[in-house]
Amino acid sequence: MKDKVSLKQKLGFGSGEFASSIFFTVTSFWLMNFLTDNVGLAAGLAGSALLIGKIWDSAIDPFIGYASDRTKTRWGRRRPYFLFFAIPVGVAFVLMFNNPHIASQDGKFWWALLMYMFFSMVYSFTNIPYNALLPDISKDYDERTNISGYKQFFAVIGTLVGAGAAIPLMSLFKNKDAGFVGMAAIFGLLATVSILMPFFTVKEKPVPANQKFESAWKSLKDVFTNMPFLLMLGSWITNTTGVAIIESMLIYYYKYVFNAENQVTLAMLILLVVTMAFIPVWIWVSKRIGKRLTYIIGMSITSIAVVAFSFLAPKLGIWPSLGIMVFAGIGFSTHYVMPFAIVPDSIEYGYSRTGVRREGFYYSFWTFFISIGGALAGFIVGKGLEITGYVANTVQSPQAITGIQWLIGPIPVILFILGNLCLAFYPINKIRYEEIQAKIKTMEDSSV
Repeated sequence: MKDKVSLKQKLGFGSGEFASSIFFTVTSFWLMNFLTDNVGLAAGLAGSALLIGKIWDSAIDPFIGYASDRTKTRWGRRRPYFLFFAIPVGVAFVLMFNNPHIASQDGKFWWALLMYMFFSMVYSFTNIPYNALLPDISKDYDERTNISGYKQFFAVIGTLVGAGAAIPLMSLFKNKDAGFVGMAAIFGLLATVSILMPFFTVKEKPVPANQKFESAWKSLKDVFTNMPFLLMLGSWITNTTGVAIIESMLIYYYKYVFNAENQVTLAMLILLVVTMAFIPVWIWVSKRIGKRLTYIIGMSITSIAVVAFSFLAPKLGIWPSLGIMVFAGIGFSTHYVMPFAIVPDSIEYGYSRTGVRREGFYYSFWTFFISIGGALAGFIVGKGLEITGYVANTVQSPQAITGIQWLIGPIPVILFILGNLCLAFYPINKIRYEEIQAKIKTMEDSSV
């Protein structure tokens, strides 16, 4: 089945992922550290604020997806959300990194919680409709992987910018508080432009006139009886949580284990440059051995690398340990491509069973679990640091150092193993997908 997409469409759609990546990278790498070391919020309270905020946001995500599926405008179902929420999400990002200078821990907690809730909500209003566009762009099994490659190329660019430019941008301002606000304002502006790009470059396909709509309860039931989607979702949440823990802990690792906070940017850049460089390689590999196996291999490589980094890097030293970052980046690259190439296939399977298109509803749960993964990561990091005796901006105890090492290595690896177990049972390969598309064609032809 051939359903090729023009380069303009691929670039226009892919550029929208830059915003998601900027937001995810900066919040993963910096938000927890900003709350503990700048705002002065206790680590356990900071982790709790992130978890509670995301649970609330996640609860409304299915309603955003449900509304997106049923939106009817001259611009389509998804694109209006980019236009109307691009600026609010940029503003919310800046507010989240503005130190309120509140004295009490309770006040700091409520400020962190409300700002995080607001940002997460307006971000979902752009990200859920954006991801729901992908299944409509092409029905071709391999072309979707190709489109995901463009999407994730911009994701890695966003991650590189977010990871590599954060400290240099903050250093341009008079103090760290002003630096965080300035950095967030610049990134927020870039993200706003990124969100608007698909609005102006991607044309949505019209919804069929005979398209059926069903209740939210029926949609919920169909999503949670779609076993391929649930298996992919299980892998997604465990891997995303593990990745977010690692990203949150890098600054703590370099600051307190290596005593070289200024080197964290270089480590991030090496990891992400290698990640970006290997995206085309893994796309090529996936066409030969399948998306599922490619993702399993990639996360296995990542697991070996992070365990080696967590315990061997202090013995090897800063510069030799960067070689481990290269190895990690090779495997990490699959996490940037394969999930987004796999999940549309499971959504097509759902359509073949029910005859109802509900991409927005599916992607609301996809975004829901991105949110939950990030929140769980923040909670695990916060509680882990608290339990092991972490004290901000001071020399850490041996127990706290061990806690940092476990948080950046073995704990994420446990999650990656669980993710690979879910993938081991994922049933849709290229042959099975072509059977699903044949069933869909028969179903659509009979309804005309």
